[in-house]
Amino acid sequence: MPLRAKVASSVSRTAAALSRAAGRGDGSVIGGWIGLKIDPDLLAHLANGRAIALVSGTNGKTTTTRLTAAAVGVLGNVATNSFGANMPTGHTSALAKAGHTPYAVLEVDEHYLAQVIAATTPRVVALLNLSRDQLDRAKEVAMMADLWRTALANHPDILVVANADDPMVVYAAVASPRVTWFSAGQRWHDDSWVCPQCGAPIERQADQWWCVNCPLRRPMPQWTVEDDGVIDPRGAWHKVNLQIPGKVNVGNAATALAVAAQFGVRPTDAVGRLSTVTSVAGRYAQVMRDGRNIRLLLAKNPASWLEAFDMVDHAPTLLSINARDPDGLDTSWLFDVDFSPLRGRQVLITGDRAYDLAVRLEVNDVPFRHVLSFDEAVTSVPPGRLEVIANYTAFQDIRAELDRVN
Repeated sequence: MPLRAKVASSVSRTAAALSRAAGRGDGSVIGGWIGLKIDPDLLAHLANGRAIALVSGTNGKTTTTRLTAAAVGVLGNVATNSFGANMPTGHTSALAKAGHTPYAVLEVDEHYLAQVIAATTPRVVALLNLSRDQLDRAKEVAMMADLWRTALANHPDILVVANADDPMVVYAAVASPRVTWFSAGQRWHDDSWVCPQCGAPIERQADQWWCVNCPLRRPMPQWTVEDDGVIDPRGAWHKVNLQIPGKVNVGNAATALAVAAQFGVRPTDAVGRLSTVTSVAGRYAQVMRDGRNIRLLLAKNPASWLEAFDMVDHAPTLLSINARDPDGLDTSWLFDVDFSPLRGRQVLITGDRAYDLAVRLEVNDVPFRHVLSFDEAVTSVPPGRLEVIANYTAFQDIRAELDRVN
């Protein structure tokens, strides 16, 4: 690297280490921010010489990135932004911290995908899904699909691994000349009833979907989920043993195997490494406190809340909602979530916008109790399992109270 980039990389690592030592976080943003101030091209310099995969989408990015890094790790050391800092500052910090590695797997915020593609020249880009998120900051879903489509069209050499079940993702990827399709299932359909290509309705039957007016339709996937395993392009079925819950994560595992295959990793070699992932930046972590087994789940938009309800046990459940900048200030999305699966269990609510959540639960006839703190929630439930579902900053607040469990 040029001398300026070497200095910037060194300062980035030092700043990140000082942040961690001071207990101000994991340093995954501040280090990159300072490094890019010194050398605006630092990310490109750090990416040079590495085979890189980018993982983007509205939901599941952090988990899929962790699973993919584990799978690609069959080949050698992998740099990754494992704590979910998914903008260029986080990518810069992760690559600087990792030092020289032949591979990198980076989670990318969907708004920054085009910028990060240009800076890192990745070998593979994985597109997971697109749905509404952070309504006051984010673009409409179809607009985001257009941005992805343009970005990929400008880089035809990229290998694209894309979700065949999401019409928005298919529209973004279908014009690329090198696409591998995976099917992980899509339970949330409410952001893709209208064709992004022509505006006509999208029809669905079983696992198929198609536009009633134009040729856009579900492509034939090469990788599919079947029961608790993944079928590869050769038709071989690979059992997936995960230590993280939920059917959605079997789909994330299928994506990880498909991406790793683009690096030459055989599914038989990669699938066993997926079980090494037990927690992802606190997501799915289980912590004992005062006789309660506390499990943390992150849910930040209607699609991810739907999947969270599929993961939780029938046990006391704490819901926490904030509306700070990283969450999005608009909480109207709560009315797109069906909270009825929580009926019949002890439900506690907290967070900055607990009253918004209270109104939504009353509409769904879900009894609840408002608690003022996480500690009050813990003491309000009997010994045993306590499920915690929280949106982003609420999740980080609770994670901090549990000593930043990873």
